[in-house]
Amino acid sequence: MRDKSPILPFSQAAENNKQPIAGLLGDWFAPCSSVLEIGSGTGQHAVFFAGILPHLVWQPSELAPALAPLNARIAAQAPRNCRTAVALDVKAADWALPARHYDGIFSANCLHIMAWPSVALLFAGLDKVLAPEATVCIYGPFRYNGTYTSDSNARFDDWLKARDSESGIRDFEAVDALAKQAGLVLKADVPMPANNQLLVWRRTV
Repeated sequence: MRDKSPILPFSQAAENNKQPIAGLLGDWFAPCSSVLEIGSGTGQHAVFFAGILPHLVWQPSELAPALAPLNARIAAQAPRNCRTAVALDVKAADWALPARHYDGIFSANCLHIMAWPSVALLFAGLDKVLAPEATVCIYGPFRYNGTYTSDSNARFDDWLKARDSESGIRDFEAVDALAKQAGLVLKADVPMPANNQLLVWRRTV
């Protein structure tokens, strides 16, 4: 009898970084009851984090064309507290989401893929979906004072821009300025494996 299990999308980077990220999210999302993940990709993070954080509801999201393979993974592997992924385009005027507010936001390796205007719209849109005292966790590579944290990140940035001139590793200072405009205060900037960072903000309004 042939195995009819679906062939699921796979990211080696997500597989490598999920455990180090989870070690921190357990603390930062401890007081949360619901987390919106923006840009869930293959779903490897969603099913893993939901499994180790059973006290909260994990809501994955992605651009509409990427939903089918993402939801295939969720259907095959996700625990009950991981919801079916929904379509979310940060450029949309209205984020049509299942819940009105979330007290946690997570996004990994998205800011350097998005065009900068989309990064700005992501942070601007948080005001519509964040609960009071919500926590926002963003993972990925960043520059500081215009300087890369490693030669490999500089090469990665060159590759990103050659593929899409609007993408690229973002300056921490510019991203933090967007967060401040959204009423967020930086609580942690944690170095992570493979020259990445986990940035954590908390809402103050």
